[in-house]
Amino acid sequence: MKHIERAAFSTVRGLSCQFPAIMVCGARQVGKTTLLRYAAEDGRKFVSLDDPDVRALARNDPALFLQTYTPPVIIDEIQYAPQLLPLVKMAIDRDSDKCGRFWFSGSQQFHLMRDIGESLAGRIGIIDLGGISQGEEFGRTDDESAFIVPPTIDTETSYETLQGVFARIYRGSFPALVSGKVRNVETFYRSYVRTYLERDIHNLVRITDEERFLVFLKAAAARTGQLLNISELARDTGIAATTARDWLGVLGASGLVYLLRPYSRNVTSRIVKTPKLYFTDTGLCSYLAGWTSPETLSNGAMGGPMLETFVVSELLKRYWNRGAEPRLWFYRDKAGSEIDILIEHDGVLEPVEVKKTASPSKSDIRAFDKARSVGLPLGSGAVLCLAERARPLTQDVAVVPIGSL
Repeated sequence: MKHIERAAFSTVRGLSCQFPAIMVCGARQVGKTTLLRYAAEDGRKFVSLDDPDVRALARNDPALFLQTYTPPVIIDEIQYAPQLLPLVKMAIDRDSDKCGRFWFSGSQQFHLMRDIGESLAGRIGIIDLGGISQGEEFGRTDDESAFIVPPTIDTETSYETLQGVFARIYRGSFPALVSGKVRNVETFYRSYVRTYLERDIHNLVRITDEERFLVFLKAAAARTGQLLNISELARDTGIAATTARDWLGVLGASGLVYLLRPYSRNVTSRIVKTPKLYFTDTGLCSYLAGWTSPETLSNGAMGGPMLETFVVSELLKRYWNRGAEPRLWFYRDKAGSEIDILIEHDGVLEPVEVKKTASPSKSDIRAFDKARSVGLPLGSGAVLCLAERARPLTQDVAVVPIGSL
């Protein structure tokens, strides 16, 4: 089993020097606890609210809990005892000049984030954490000056192509699988889904029909990389549209899906227009959609959408690892012309197409010109594909291997 250096390590340390409290949140088993314990200074206590006795103390006598586990402290799974947060606020305010006293981990849940906002607004730095990124797995450092198109295109370095990329997509990014601790992919995801249904779902919303929710999960996975159609998703699952919308909110709150919004100069329009649905882990998505090997996945109908899902998830991790809010959009006009991803930097949009090919052509970026013609402020762009090496495609568009992300 290999140790993988997390890119968010420096973000944890940096925010801890700026805020009295920090919290690392994300889906179950993405490595939140491991990251905090690895980043902790000597002498920092660790306590997990997964322990029933500890959890009972935190809920029933939060004042005694904080006397027992004095800062600096890591409190794991804080969502199980939100009763602690008002007292943490009081402790922080008593020593407002001290930073990094409380480190929390927790799942991204509706009630937790609401309680954090009410109790610790302005006092806590929040870091979203995804699974292991491709760059983390290979020990590469992100270039903070560019997300996709580097200032100088490296045309010499070779990167993994079809087989290697889809092997990674099929396996997914959970640390237990990437590190080699767990080798059976199907067993891992079957256990993960069962744990998710039995623990997290019941904490978020009352779902009486777990089998129906599992059908919903699978139906959502089959639609990754597509425009979200709530009515269709509800119909195929046999539930009401309002229920489908609620359940999709549960997936988002659990950190399992991400909704990519269409770009519009009108911020309100971004919210109300139809988003695209992406799973944040391609391995879980592949399992739920019923794919049994990297080969069948890459050759099947979901090969393209899953490749796009992988790219979006990798970009999200780059933002999250830096403690930043993702500035990702997509573009689609009334005629159906579409740009898969727009990456926003200081008002400039970096257009990105994702193609399941090793030899993209200029015809793959025709939507870039259409977007410019209606006034979108596009900068340099890229076609992310299965090419082995990067190369220029046009003066301002590069062919970039997905293996280089």
